[in-house]
Amino acid sequence: MKSLFSDKGVAAIEFALVLPILVVLTFGLIEFGLLMYNQQVITNAAREGARRGIVQEDPRIGVPEIEATVHNYADTHLIPLSTPVPPTVNVSAACTAFAQDLRVTVTYPYTFLVVQNLIPGLGSFLNLTSESVMKCE
Repeated sequence: MKSLFSDKGVAAIEFALVLPILVVLTFGLIEFGLLMYNQQVITNAAREGARRGIVQEDPRIGVPEIEATVHNYADTHLIPLSTPVPPTVNVSAACTAFAQDLRVTVTYPYTFLVVQNLIPGLGSFLNLTSESVMKCE
């Protein structure tokens, strides 16, 4: 028995309904992956800066050298999706005594490319922050 309705075009309509969802999921996964990668980069940059600052040297490493270490690491590894913005580095103080805490905090404004347009109220960027604390040698 023949159907009264034609099955032609059903696949095209189903694909048209599913395509936007697939595109959103694909770009969401890509942006989330880049966000997690950049979070790991600033975590490593904070660790590298703290490690550089605690090592015993004569004379001791100052705050500008610690900040330069963080920026060198971050600049070569971060993947910006728009105009590159350098991370903000905050160093508690350079090591002056044995077993003193050295705290290096790195903040990076991660700019969204696609997700900001899909989720209202998210904003155009998210501040990623990482902190590393090590004892001076």
